[in-house]
Amino acid sequence: QVQLVESGGGMVQVGESLRLSCIASGGVSRYAMGWFRQAPGKEKEFVASIMWGTGRKTYYRESVKGRFTISRDNVNNTVYLQMNNLNVEDTAVYYCAIERTSFGLGYPPTGFNSWGQGTQVTVSS
Repeated sequence: QVQLVESGGGMVQVGESLRLSCIASGGVSRYAMGWFRQAPGKEKEFVASIMWGTGRKTYYRESVKGRFTISRDNVNNTVYLQMNNLNVEDTAVYYCAIERTSFGLGYPPTGFNSWGQGTQVTVSS
């Protein structure tokens, strides 16, 4: 089973940016990848996903559209989440995940598993 390791989280102020990375232990080019987040006291929620292969299609939750960008580098088995103009509501633990079946779009985001350990993002005002 492929292992996922997220990094890049940290503490920033409102309006600043972070770039999260997710490195997979094996090849993931055939799988859609996604980012999810969980804030204290809340359920885990979908943030963004990217389809298998070149990642021609990407999907975002409404509140991050125009601010977050998901991308993938299949050569290095890495998925990124560029987060710009962060706000306090973006504070959460961010998780990377692989879609269960191959050659998928990654949306709707109901088929993801193989979660990483998460990376904390804290945005202060």
